[in-house]
Amino acid sequence: MNSLFEPIQLKTSLGDDGILFVRNDDILDTMVKTLLLVVSVIIVAALIPIQSSFSSPRALDLIIYPDGSTHISTEIDLDPFQNDYDLDLFGSTIDNLVVIGDNEFLLATDVIADSALIQTFGSSIISVEYDIHDLVSKQGRLWTFSLDSPSEFTLLLPKNSAIVGMTNLPINMEIIDDRNQLTLSSGKTEIDYFYSTNLSDPITNTESESNNILYVIIGGVIIFIIIGFGIIIHNKQKNLKLIQNIQTIQKNNVTDIEMIFKLKPDLREDDKELVKFIFNSGGEVLESELRKKFLQPRTTMWRAVKRLEREGVIDIEKKDLQNLVKIRKNMEKQE
Repeated sequence: MNSLFEPIQLKTSLGDDGILFVRNDDILDTMVKTLLLVVSVIIVAALIPIQSSFSSPRALDLIIYPDGSTHISTEIDLDPFQNDYDLDLFGSTIDNLVVIGDNEFLLATDVIADSALIQTFGSSIISVEYDIHDLVSKQGRLWTFSLDSPSEFTLLLPKNSAIVGMTNLPINMEIIDDRNQLTLSSGKTEIDYFYSTNLSDPITNTESESNNILYVIIGGVIIFIIIGFGIIIHNKQKNLKLIQNIQTIQKNNVTDIEMIFKLKPDLREDDKELVKFIFNSGGEVLESELRKKFLQPRTTMWRAVKRLEREGVIDIEKKDLQNLVKIRKNMEKQE
C-alpha cells in the first residue's frame, strides 16, 4: 500500500565532465502531496464551526399541562442545501407534530420512535411544535418533570402548582397569569411540584402524610426565597436598561402610544395589545418575550409580528440568532 509520504530517493548520474546531477522529481512530488494535505486540514478546520452552527436550536419553550403532558416549541437553523433533517425528539409518545419551514410552508415528517425525518425543501429555519407524554411522571401527589436539554430553555408550569424541589437553580423566574415560568440552562433538570385544581381544598390524608406535605411545602418556600435573592440583582440591571430604553423612545418621533393608534386606526385589537407591550418595554423586545407574555405558539406570534411589520408599525431585526421587534421611529399615517 502506498503511503502519502514516501521516502525521498535521489536519483543521481554523472555527466561527461564528472559533475554529479541530482534528479528532484520525487522531491517535488512529495512537496505537492504535503501541500495538498495541509490545505485539506485547513478547509476541514474552517468548516467545523459552520457545520456546528446548523441544526442548533434558536429557542426552546416548554409548557406543562395539568394532565402532565408537555407542549414543546422550538426553532432550528438548518443548512438550506440539506434535503432531509433527522430531528431527535424528547421521547417516543408524540402527538400533534407540526413542522413549518420558510414562508410558513408546512413540511412533511415521518416519525420513527423518538426521531422525526423532516423533508426541509431547502428551508434555512424550521419551527417545530408537538405534544409529548414522556417528560412528566407522578407518584402519589408528587409530579416530577425531567429533561436533558441540549440548550437553554423556558418552562411554564400549570396553574395551582407549587415547586417543592429542583436539581439546579433557574437562570430566571417570573409569574405569568398565575403560572410559574422558569428559564433553565442546558443539561439535566428535574423539578418536583404539587398540583391541585384548588390549592385551598383541604387535604384529606393521614396525619403523617399531611406532615410530610407540609415539610415539602416549607422546603419549596425556602427554595423560592433563595431563587428570589439570586434574581433580584439581575432584575435591577434589567430595570435600569428598561428605563434607559424608555428615555430613548421619548426622543424619537413616536412618543405616545395613542399617537401610534391615531396613525394606524385600523389595527386589530390583539395587535394593539402587542404594540402596547412593545412600547411599554422600551420600544423593543425579542419575539420570544412576546410569546411568553401572550402565551401564543411560535407560528401564530410570527404571523402577528409580520402583520405589524407590513402595517409599518414595527421593524424586525436579527440579534444573536433571535428576532428583535422594534417600534418604528418614523411612522407614516395610514391612508
